[in-house]
Amino acid sequence: MTAGARAAPEPERVRTMFDGIAGRYDLMNNIISAGRHHRWRQLAADAAAIGPGMSALDVCCGTGEMAFALADRVGPTGRVFGVDFSRRMLEIARQKAIRQGAAVQFSLGDASQLELEPDAFDACTVGFGVRNIPGLAGVFAEMNRVVRPGGRVVCLEITRPIRPPFRQFYRIWFDGVVPALGRIVSRHESAYSYLPASVRRFPAAAELAAIMREAGLQQVGYRLLAGGIIALHWGKAT
Repeated sequence: MTAGARAAPEPERVRTMFDGIAGRYDLMNNIISAGRHHRWRQLAADAAAIGPGMSALDVCCGTGEMAFALADRVGPTGRVFGVDFSRRMLEIARQKAIRQGAAVQFSLGDASQLELEPDAFDACTVGFGVRNIPGLAGVFAEMNRVVRPGGRVVCLEITRPIRPPFRQFYRIWFDGVVPALGRIVSRHESAYSYLPASVRRFPAAAELAAIMREAGLQQVGYRLLAGGIIALHWGKAT
């Protein structure tokens, strides 16, 4: 069985789950990461290697946090699009864009079948979402397709730490504390029981890099953050 097959979730179940937790998604992210997810997204936006007047796409955009970080980099002369399959997440992203005055266009879509022209963007990112899509190689192939040759494809995702004490901390936090917090804060315990299960299915960082190369990306690299709990990957489109 391939890594992509191991990571395959149930799309309709995941869509319903994200619609259900959308209202408290940002709050839970802040609690789970102790607010560090903002910094990780900034690093991912930096890895996209974009600047004023350029264009970027964020898939599995959720409530828009990564898209807003990209918008800061391309400025008023650039363009940023966010795509997600959860209508409720997109509603919140649009509300936040209005409040922040961010010129980001959000639309409903499937990251594995993007209805976009080839070579349409200077970069494409995905933050904490790719593990929720079946067929990882196909998702990265789509991201590669919509980015101009030489542009960046960037992935920010939770991974399994291998070094102590982070390995032990991960087990206690994600397997025990996070589902309990999900029950109390989001009132959706099953969603935050799904989180550690989805990470256990997901390929390790080196294996994910190999999948990105399989999808046609070149010069793939990665770095581990937060003691190996977070992986930031990047590659060049072809």
